[in-house]
Amino acid sequence: MGDDLGDQWWEHEGNSDASEVEEEKQEEKQPTEKPKTKSKPEKRKAVTEKTVKAKKKKQSEQKECVTPPKKEPEDAKSPKVKRKRKKKKTITDVLSSSEPKPGCPADLQSLVTQYFSDKRSVIEQEELKLHDSCFLSSNDLTHSLSSYLKQVCPKWAKIQKQHTEKSSVVLLIVCSSALRTIELIKQLTTFKGEAKAIKLFAKHIKVEEQVKLLQKGVTHIGVGTPGRISALIEKDGLNLQALRYVVLDWNWRDQKLRRMVDIPEIKLDFMKLLESGILSGCKEDKVKIGLF
Repeated sequence: MGDDLGDQWWEHEGNSDASEVEEEKQEEKQPTEKPKTKSKPEKRKAVTEKTVKAKKKKQSEQKECVTPPKKEPEDAKSPKVKRKRKKKKTITDVLSSSEPKPGCPADLQSLVTQYFSDKRSVIEQEELKLHDSCFLSSNDLTHSLSSYLKQVCPKWAKIQKQHTEKSSVVLLIVCSSALRTIELIKQLTTFKGEAKAIKLFAKHIKVEEQVKLLQKGVTHIGVGTPGRISALIEKDGLNLQALRYVVLDWNWRDQKLRRMVDIPEIKLDFMKLLESGILSGCKEDKVKIGLF
């Protein structure tokens, strides 16, 4: 005991106190340092997880892009057959598949009644009806123009000698165009004899010039389009006092297989021509109509 007490115990106590203080300081430092060391790996873990997820997304997107297109069955590849719509038949289609039929007086009569059905009263429409006596025999598609005219006008040589009026014709032939007019005049050579024929169409010829030609001398036959003939009648360049025969170029068809009355513009002019005095002349039994 004496030895122990002899030692410098206060030094030991001081040293122990200092060591205790140091230990306490170290203990205080340790808890503060520990979270620091723990936080770093946690952050790294979070970053690595994010990068891994991002890589997985990219890989999945690349796979979606790279994925080859699905093979369609052979039935799906073959184009679907579209149903064709039926085209409306035109006049050309109908006529090309059917045989041409010669015109008859009933055809003209039905055309007149149809045209005036909404323009005239019922009583006036009755007055427009033509009797069978108003018509010449129709062409049966076997005649040329000269042979047809010889059949319907057997006394032509006598009639043409008796005709002496200017600005008037005895025979009027109505057709659809200027070219057709020239063709018909050429076909008249074996029929007309000494009679004079005149072209009555609008192409390259003024109305005034045709009026002067009609006034100069006696003309027996007039061949032309309904539009120009109507214009001459309106301007008193052509009168119907000496008119006895009207021949309609009814059965002739153009390149589209249309007749004169199938073309809307010519049909209107033709109806206007009939109204200008031909129908009234037929009613009075002065004029006869023939369908060539």
